[in-house]
Amino acid sequence: MDRLSTLLAQFGMHATTIYGGALGGEMGFDAMDRTAKLHLLRSGDVVFQMEQQKLLVITEPSLLFIPRPCCHSLSPAAGRQSAQHPQLVSAALKFDGGLDNPLTTALPAYVLMPLADVSMLSGNLDWLFDEAFAQHCGKNAVLNRLFELVVIQLLRYMMANRSVSTGMMAGLADLRLAKAVTLMHDQPARAWSVAELASAASMSRASFAAKFHKVVGITPADYLVSWRVSLTQKLLREGRPIALIADEVGYESPSALARTFRRKTGSSPREWLQLQQ
Repeated sequence: MDRLSTLLAQFGMHATTIYGGALGGEMGFDAMDRTAKLHLLRSGDVVFQMEQQKLLVITEPSLLFIPRPCCHSLSPAAGRQSAQHPQLVSAALKFDGGLDNPLTTALPAYVLMPLADVSMLSGNLDWLFDEAFAQHCGKNAVLNRLFELVVIQLLRYMMANRSVSTGMMAGLADLRLAKAVTLMHDQPARAWSVAELASAASMSRASFAAKFHKVVGITPADYLVSWRVSLTQKLLREGRPIALIADEVGYESPSALARTFRRKTGSSPREWLQLQQ
């Protein structure tokens, strides 16, 4: 069972390196650029502020992942000399499926971790920092791929350590529930029954339904509908006609899909797509 492959195949990410070097002043980001941000602090102290929240001083090499667009800033901590400017490497990330894709909405507003706590990333981070502060051919292309790999490794780490307490990521972190969630991800067109999903999780129907709702926050049936609607949104962005999408995500007709889509999003597929442009 691979808990991440289908999720990443449908809602993968594309990184663009936006900064690498000594941070001599404030670096601010606006939510209007509609990208996630990944900041890697190699050394030094920085002050992090998200929107109007309290300032947070980061005093050790750390990973800061902000999965949804928001206003935030990073600046050197007061009292640092120019020779001691923090060393920072940053990337912007766009996700297939847009801003409301299931992967980014399942994560907290930000993830901040000391690099020492995520040893599984150490080899990749060493390579990334070496690239960022050297002048090799193809530097940005390599950095972009390495940033994407860091996010995948971070998701692995978060699942292994159950860093998210509810929602899809919590469901994937639970090895029994993950079997059922992965089946729905892999085969969204199938009319999964609770009994079938419970059997895959090696649980009784009642125990499975209760635990799924407690951990994920919704019923298995609602989760399947939400996953289907998310896939529909992604395919609509890609230009697929609703008639073909309906069959692919498990509806007998475009009108049946459109009714479910409106119930979940408040608009028809056509109206929703126009709002994305």
